[in-house]
Amino acid sequence: MAVTLVNPEGLPTIDVYHQVSIATGTRMVFVAGQVSWDAEGTTVGEGDLTAQVERCYLNVATALAGAGASFDDVVKLNVHVVDWTPDRMPELLEGISRARGKLGITATPPATLLGVAALDVPEHLVEVEAVAIPN
Repeated sequence: MAVTLVNPEGLPTIDVYHQVSIATGTRMVFVAGQVSWDAEGTTVGEGDLTAQVERCYLNVATALAGAGASFDDVVKLNVHVVDWTPDRMPELLEGISRARGKLGITATPPATLLGVAALDVPEHLVEVEAVAIPN
């Protein structure tokens, strides 16, 4: 595997991601922010943050596979959530959990969660982008 995930001493251990990823591959894959569109461009889970998070992760997995990579190769995720407040964390985590279950994901790469005012279209509540280093 080209990615080693670690939580260095002196930093807190977070349940949903590691603090650092060490990549040793030579090819980088950058996945554009994925929203909750299906293959036809229809929004999945309108008004439902959990469903949209799940779909975003599934779309990231599809994009990675198209580049010959997988979530095991991801070194960094950025998650953008419209009108974020900490009380929405259970919805976010449930969506991630559902996607992980469907995809068999065990890796928890470093991630940044950003609250934003809006995304590309009003019905999108979340966008997820990824950087991967496949073997």
